[in-house]
Amino acid sequence: MTIFYSEHSKVYVSVDCIIFGFDEGQLRVLIGKRQMDPGRGEWSLYGGFVGAHESVDDAASRTLFELTGLRNIYMRQVGAFGSVDRDPGERVISIAYYALINVKDYDDRLRQEHGVEWVNINALPPMYSDHREMIKKARRMMQDKIKTEPISFQLLPQLFTLTQLQRLYEAVNGEEVDKRNFRKRIKDMNFIEKTEQIDKTGSKRGAYLYCFNKNAFNEDTNFKL
Repeated sequence: MTIFYSEHSKVYVSVDCIIFGFDEGQLRVLIGKRQMDPGRGEWSLYGGFVGAHESVDDAASRTLFELTGLRNIYMRQVGAFGSVDRDPGERVISIAYYALINVKDYDDRLRQEHGVEWVNINALPPMYSDHREMIKKARRMMQDKIKTEPISFQLLPQLFTLTQLQRLYEAVNGEEVDKRNFRKRIKDMNFIEKTEQIDKTGSKRGAYLYCFNKNAFNEDTNFKL
C-alpha cells in the first residue's frame, strides 16, 4: 500500500460543542468538569475526536446526540481553533460548533449522567484551554444571527410571552431593550402570532401567549430586529 504525506507530522482533529439554552431570563451554556487528562477536573465544553470515517459535521451531530439525546438540533460551525499549544497532550485542532436547544426538551437524567451543568454565560468559571474563547465567539455569532434569522425560537417553548421573547433578546445581546419599541416591532411581524391562550404564572391578569409561524416567516423577506 502506498503511503502518502509520510513526510508530514500528524495532528488530531476534534469537535467541541457549545450548547446554549435559555432559562429564567438567562442565556446559559452547558459545561462540565473534564473527566480525562490533560486538564482533568477543569471546566470544559463537551466534545470528542473526529472518527476516521466521519465528517466534522457528522462528528458534531453525533457528539450533540450523545450529550442531549436530541436530533435535528439547530447547529452552526463557529470555526477552527488551532493554536500550537492549545492542548498540552498532543497537537489537536478543534472545530467548534454552537447549538441551540429548549432547556425543557433536555432530559435532566442525561445531564446528570454526563456530569454537565447549565451555567449563566455571564458567570463562566475559568475553563480548559481556549473553551471560553470558543463560547465568546459563538455568542458574537448569535448576536449577529438573531437580528436577521428567527433563531430565538429554537430557545423558547412552542408558546411564549412577549416578555420571554424580550428577555431572550436582552440575554443574548447583553443589554436591555426598550419595551415599547421592541413590542412595536414585534407587532409588525406577521410570523409571530398571538394565540387566545393566557399565561397566568407571572400575574393574576396574565399575559397572552404567542407562537412562531414558520410558513409566514418564509414568505417574509424583510425580517430585521
